Amino acid sequence: MRARTAVAGAAVLAVLTGCSGAGSGSGSSKPGGLGARDRSEPLAKLVVPSAFSATKGWDQKLAWVPGSVTTLPVTTVPGTQTVAVMEVASDGYTLTARSGSSGTVAWRSAPWNPPTPVAGADGGSGSGAAAEIPDLMGIEEDGQRYVVAYAHGMRGKDDLHEGVEVVRLALYPADASGTSVKPVREIDVPVSANPGQIRVQSAGGRLLVAWGEQGAFPRSSAAVDISTGKTTSYKDANELLPQCQQAVACNSSRVMAATPQGPLVAMGGGGFGVPGRWFSDSIRPHQVDATTGILGSWNGTIYAATPSYVLAGWNTGGKYGGDVTAVWSVHDLRTGALTAQANCGYDLPDKNSSVRDFPVITSPNGRYLAAGPLAFDLKTKRGICLQGDGNRKTINLASIGNDGTAFGGVSDESIGTDTEPVPAQLNLQTATGDPKVLGLGTEVPYLTTPDGSGLFITRDANKDLVISLRAIR
Repeated sequence: MRARTAVAGAAVLAVLTGCSGAGSGSGSSKPGGLGARDRSEPLAKLVVPSAFSATKGWDQKLAWVPGSVTTLPVTTVPGTQTVAVMEVASDGYTLTARSGSSGTVAWRSAPWNPPTPVAGADGGSGSGAAAEIPDLMGIEEDGQRYVVAYAHGMRGKDDLHEGVEVVRLALYPADASGTSVKPVREIDVPVSANPGQIRVQSAGGRLLVAWGEQGAFPRSSAAVDISTGKTTSYKDANELLPQCQQAVACNSSRVMAATPQGPLVAMGGGGFGVPGRWFSDSIRPHQVDATTGILGSWNGTIYAATPSYVLAGWNTGGKYGGDVTAVWSVHDLRTGALTAQANCGYDLPDKNSSVRDFPVITSPNGRYLAAGPLAFDLKTKRGICLQGDGNRKTINLASIGNDGTAFGGVSDESIGTDTEPVPAQLNLQTATGDPKVLGLGTEVPYLTTPDGSGLFITRDANKDLVISLRAIR
């Protein structure tokens, strides 16, 4: 699962750091034992939004996941009702794929053995550092769907050998069947990183392994061809776009996503594009200048991407960088064509930083796209700004359904305030989102599936991780 520590301000942060969120859990998965819906147990008691049934669905407890982690080993598969989780076993890890709100087991994997964890991966007793654990990702590439298990560690390390540091990827067909499914391919990508400095993502429609920095977009990266196992290393992203050579300062470029057309590159200092395909100067909103600041740097900062789109922000302060509202836009990833835009006071990210406050999320059908307080209806080409304005509070989105129903958290940005966001529900079919506050204690879905069910991630009274799917009413 992608690292989503900032979803809805703190909607999933409490889960990552081990705070209690659910009632007594059910569907315990002990090593070698049965999982959710293989035996009849009461559902976990969750307070869910009225759109979902609290009594229809399934739970699965992952008691092995440490109290403080950087990611959570659960994923969905694009375009399907499949939810896959990783369980610990006596001889490695196993994957379990469940279908829809029934929780029926579609398949289970044979035990998978990741590389030996690197030093410090356990987070360290009493250090407060998060543990680095194996993770999962669902991906669709060229019409083929997979569940990808991955882990950071040392290959071949023993008493006689130092070993090689790698990220290991194991690819399982999403439509597999049986109880001992093996990966169709395993790929080791050489890396060099501390625990927590690994990111595996498929934002551009291709797998990208990045490493060496905290944040969502480390500077070192390699694209992985799923069909062949071939990796393409991007050793110096500053050399990928010719515009970088023409820039006044361009020394911290990074690959933001791997696409079928090539790498999506964000240049250090500003500007972005896909080499040989398109560049931000030719696709910017009409009211945005090509360059900005005293040095005349290229305008345009990538926030993040999805398999089909790029979310970008633009400085409108002119040469002297005045304090004005940014323009945010969504572009077709293949061509760069402008799809939607909105003015919003949400601050642009640092052009040289690997960190983003929020992940980009989409509805299952792809119509709606959001990141924190930014939301877009790509059918009507309308943007909605949910950033606070001094009176109205900021709402950060966590999930969106196909009908535009969205869920998130209202942030209290008062000085000295350290309260959790208030849960909220919105309707992105309207011009303002029509937000309404949900009752305190209401769980916000991590995502919604194509049939409208909600996936909730909580921790029970014992701080064990509980994955819960609740059917739409």
